[in-house]
Amino acid sequence: MDYYFKLIEDCETVLKENDFGKYTVPSKEIYPHQWLWDSSFVAIGLANTNIDRAKQEVISIFEGQWSDGMLPHMIFRAKETHNDDREFWASWRNPKSPSIPTSGITQPPIVAEAIIRIGKKLPKSERLSWYKLMLPKLIDYHEWIYRERDPSNSGLAIIIHPWESGLDNSPPLLKALKEKNYTPIWLKILIALGVIRILDSFRADTKHIPKDQRATTSDLIILNLLRSRIKKNSYKIKKILSKKSFAVEDLTFNCILNRANAHVIEMAKFIKYDLDEKLIEKFTKTEKALETLWDPYKSQYFSRDYFTGNLIKEPSIASLMPLYAGNLDKSKLKIIVESLENKDLYASNFPVPSVPLNSPWFKETEYWQGPSWINTNWFIIDGLKRSKYLDHYEALKETTLEMVENGGIFEYYNPNNGHGQGIENFSWTAALCLDMTKKD
Repeated sequence: MDYYFKLIEDCETVLKENDFGKYTVPSKEIYPHQWLWDSSFVAIGLANTNIDRAKQEVISIFEGQWSDGMLPHMIFRAKETHNDDREFWASWRNPKSPSIPTSGITQPPIVAEAIIRIGKKLPKSERLSWYKLMLPKLIDYHEWIYRERDPSNSGLAIIIHPWESGLDNSPPLLKALKEKNYTPIWLKILIALGVIRILDSFRADTKHIPKDQRATTSDLIILNLLRSRIKKNSYKIKKILSKKSFAVEDLTFNCILNRANAHVIEMAKFIKYDLDEKLIEKFTKTEKALETLWDPYKSQYFSRDYFTGNLIKEPSIASLMPLYAGNLDKSKLKIIVESLENKDLYASNFPVPSVPLNSPWFKETEYWQGPSWINTNWFIIDGLKRSKYLDHYEALKETTLEMVENGGIFEYYNPNNGHGQGIENFSWTAALCLDMTKKD
């Protein structure tokens, strides 16, 4: 797409500015560490412009892998700075953590997508070497997911914190927390008295970004209380689940897992790697289990509370993620695509809002409760293409790129006016735009 020359140039500049040698930070201002999701998206983008640097980005992700296979959602590298962040997580509480400090939770397994996309850019001999290097580590991660995060052997992985979904303060996840009555009495009192506003001034993020573009202070307190409980239990899943506080069969996580499983199988076939039959059975079970998250009365997919077994019937962009998972039957696929065209739901002026426009949660500026994000657009675009909805694919790709071209390379965007929001010069926005501007 030659007419996006300026956008491509700007995206490449952002990635260079956020490049720390062998890994890329999302933003120097408020995200100074390495994130699993972000580095995976960065690698996907760099695969189109600098294949060696893309490979290094993925390799750096696995430097934080735990001995049990877990990939943490954050890696802390600079010892002389941000010591509070390392203490905040204290990964060393768990003996399976690596020597490098990390967080103690994960994020959706999009790294498989990065590995296979890099591989397909390489000559066959180099692709063989690349897959042989990365596949065993990736399999360790998938085996960890099924061993540690599928306690009922249902095929669906659970997340133990909303941050593991990647959609941090998304309504279904906050609803699940609040239904557990997780808001302590002292916080309810502070909220009722309006004293909570005083705490806003202590936040680092709102020194760079308007307060109305971030999660609320009360929600952040709740999320951090949950994180503290997980840390207190040394990130050991049996202890965490015994508290019965938060565990969700997250739709977004499992849709990405399903697609990642398909990538694992494809890579294994390419290098003639014998996958464990039990693991393949789990992959098959995941694909089938996703259908148990469909609500025939609401005609959409939802996440499910692990402890109650109830669907969390709060619409969000997660309900569109089965497009990316693939293997949808035609009737459900049609319903999801029609929701993208519905002006009461997801057909905003600037696509795609993170919650439906008619949702009582909808706020055009507040993080995952309204704004449009490039990574979720990218998932939907990819799914539309593979589902052969090519007109929708082209239209959404074009409007997404135009939104970034006109609004700047931001973290997320106002779905009503297209203005860039959150932090500027955001890495995954730049990387995924590079990917979307490549020739098909």
